[in-house]
Amino acid sequence: MYRTHTCGELRLADVGKEVTLSGWVQRVRDKGTLLWVDLRDRYGITQLFMQEGVTPSEVIEKARSLGREYVIQVKGVVIERESKNPNMPTGDIEIKVQMINILTVSKIPPFTIEDKSDGGDELRMKYRYLDLRRNPLKNNIILRHNMAIQTRNYLSSNGFLEIETPCLIKSTPEGARDFVVPSRMNPGEFYALPQSPQQFKQLLMVAGFDRYFQIVRCFRDEDLRADRQPEFTQIDCEMSFVEQDDVLNMFEGLVKHLFKEVKGIEFEQFPRITWHDAMKYYGSDKPDIRFGMRFVELTDLVKGKNFPVFDDAELVVGINAQGCAGYTRKQIDALTDFVKRPQVGAKGLVYVKYNEDGTVKSSVDKFYTSDDLKIWLDRFEAKPGDMLLILSGKAMETRTQLNVLRLEMGNQLGLRNPDNYKPLWVVDFPLLEWDEETQRYYAMHHPFTAPKPEDEYLLEDETQWGKIRANAYDIVLNGVEVGGGSIRIHDSNLQGKMFHTLGFTEEKAKEQFGFLMNAFEYGAPPHAGLAFGFDRLCALFGGQDSIRDFIAFPKNNMGRDMMAESPSPISEEQLEELQIKLDLKQ
Repeated sequence: MYRTHTCGELRLADVGKEVTLSGWVQRVRDKGTLLWVDLRDRYGITQLFMQEGVTPSEVIEKARSLGREYVIQVKGVVIERESKNPNMPTGDIEIKVQMINILTVSKIPPFTIEDKSDGGDELRMKYRYLDLRRNPLKNNIILRHNMAIQTRNYLSSNGFLEIETPCLIKSTPEGARDFVVPSRMNPGEFYALPQSPQQFKQLLMVAGFDRYFQIVRCFRDEDLRADRQPEFTQIDCEMSFVEQDDVLNMFEGLVKHLFKEVKGIEFEQFPRITWHDAMKYYGSDKPDIRFGMRFVELTDLVKGKNFPVFDDAELVVGINAQGCAGYTRKQIDALTDFVKRPQVGAKGLVYVKYNEDGTVKSSVDKFYTSDDLKIWLDRFEAKPGDMLLILSGKAMETRTQLNVLRLEMGNQLGLRNPDNYKPLWVVDFPLLEWDEETQRYYAMHHPFTAPKPEDEYLLEDETQWGKIRANAYDIVLNGVEVGGGSIRIHDSNLQGKMFHTLGFTEEKAKEQFGFLMNAFEYGAPPHAGLAFGFDRLCALFGGQDSIRDFIAFPKNNMGRDMMAESPSPISEEQLEELQIKLDLKQ
């Protein structure tokens, strides 16, 4: 056999045992008469020991020929180390080597296989199989595995069945862009890769599989960022004969189970907030509630003082940055420049300092008296030492801008500790959102989301469409949306109204969703579902923002696989077989 033990399991209790280990050479330390080799596998590192005059000379000779990342097999006896290493699980023992067998010779790797590597991102992505040998990435992949196992355990124990759905499906242009796949047997026709299994999981409800889940690969041809990849993984779930509370309780239970089993953390019930309140108090539908700084509106207090910035604004709103009255002018100017960046879009920033001595200083002293400003401070419940930061403008834009400033202040004040987990539910989203460019409404989630029953009548009046609330919910963790879902429409008539509201003709609706609409005519149960972004969830559990290091073989920011060099052209013969002609002339 290649090994009797791994490189991470031997302890003092094993002293005296004859063992065989296999792995990769981490480093060689040659001190003349004494020689040590660190041998690594995915379980850990074990130190090998050799001594001239004691160890066979041919073993010493082989050991001195070893290079980094050579794959070797060794046989020897476990002995107690004279100089122990408390930072290693195997630091109390070493192997007195009797035999070395070189299994594979390695080229010198392009970067060091250490926890802190000297390789840049692009280089490490090109040699991803080497990068995965490093502990940080290895541990991320192990975390992901444990998350998947615990997800399956929880859902299976609650009556869910894991059922696979197709990867080659019909393209549905609504929503994000599809990746399309040409069909050789049907020239000129294309499959799409699924953005989610949405319609198929609803069909499974019609089929009577009342609790479905799948840890499923999904695909979206979108611009990339730290928490987005062209292919990603969802924990996709659907349930029949449930109302919103049933769904929230079930999947809150899943998140609690994952935290308890994977992180050893237990939670009470997650707070819930409506979409309207999330936007009003945080300017975001995924608020980070690890810290305060809830928005406070000042519009009614600031008008009529001949300050045009406020007089002309639809909304004047701010946050209380506690303990920040000591900020210097340079620091405040930096915050002003921050909110004026194109990515944020504010025109300026007003501040009010409540100094420790009780005096008040602001950037609008010319227009507002000290008494005026103290009324503002009272509304914010500010205390000496605090500073108000205020923005103004169109309501929704200003709230969004203030959200970015709030998160920046949270970062500056160290209030966004990744090890401090604060989950919550956001409920009662708008059913529809208006797009200025196309001058039409789109589904905020997807066309199968049910309106709140008490708002269904508003579908009859186009002027009221913006007021319709969806029976939809998102689960948010530390300011990141990690999952979302809704009660589905199961009534054919209501689904027809929804398609009409979204501008579908009857023919277009049948063309795109005919098989689902037909299925609904054969007894569709009330049903609902939710999907978690599994990659995002793993990254948050690992205390990181980027999902890339929790995916074994990710793409870069241009959607390219640097290791496999894809996407890449295909041959003329393949194009001809698919009856595709390319014209790439500019």
